Amino acid sequence: MKSFTLTLAVFCALCAVSFAGSEQYSGKEMKQVAPAPCPEWYSDSEWNVSVWGAYAWSATENNRSTIEDADDFSVFGSYDRFLAEDHAWGGGLDVKYFFHRYFGIGVEGVALWGKSRHGVFDHAPDNANEEFYSEENHTVGGALGTFTIRYPFRCTRFSPYIWGGFGGFFNGNNDQPSGHGADSNVIGRFMDNQDESRMAGQVGGGLEIRVTRHVGITGDVSWNFLEGPHNNFGMVRSGLNFAF
Repeated sequence: MKSFTLTLAVFCALCAVSFAGSEQYSGKEMKQVAPAPCPEWYSDSEWNVSVWGAYAWSATENNRSTIEDADDFSVFGSYDRFLAEDHAWGGGLDVKYFFHRYFGIGVEGVALWGKSRHGVFDHAPDNANEEFYSEENHTVGGALGTFTIRYPFRCTRFSPYIWGGFGGFFNGNNDQPSGHGADSNVIGRFMDNQDESRMAGQVGGGLEIRVTRHVGITGDVSWNFLEGPHNNFGMVRSGLNFAF
């Protein structure tokens, strides 16, 4: 009887040890591993340098009158008086410093290849053999200070942004009625073709997609408000952004 009791006690002890070991192993198996943090593609403070190509279109519809109506009746029609008859191609560069994840300040430079027409008349002061429109090619430059608000979505490569800027554009081609010829008292009998500069404001919005943490693809559209009538234009840009 004592042997049976001793055997039963040993058996119970072994079962208890085995159960305890099983509980410990099960606890290790059930332990949860914390998920790895998602990648962040935009820093809370960083320098951005962007290069881009641009397409601009004039706000004023190109509805210039014929050269005969301009010469004989002083009817000139509507047309852009700064950038181009219809549109212009170009490019630019901007540098921004994001002092906060969502806010940045910067400077922007742009150059656009403009093309317009200039009226030449067959009387003083032009004295052409026959009146005609000559094509005028010119490069319009601009420089602006900017303030940008962006919103990088957490754990994604996407960041929409909006911005505003103030500065100026220069070397615009301002072809407009300016006076009268020596043989006529009709105002507007010759065209004054001058290169001019205008103060400007700019607003726009777009989207950046980061390929890596330091390289992104950008695309945006802006509207440019220039001093004086018939000068405003829109602009679409696409390029690369380098973040440091």
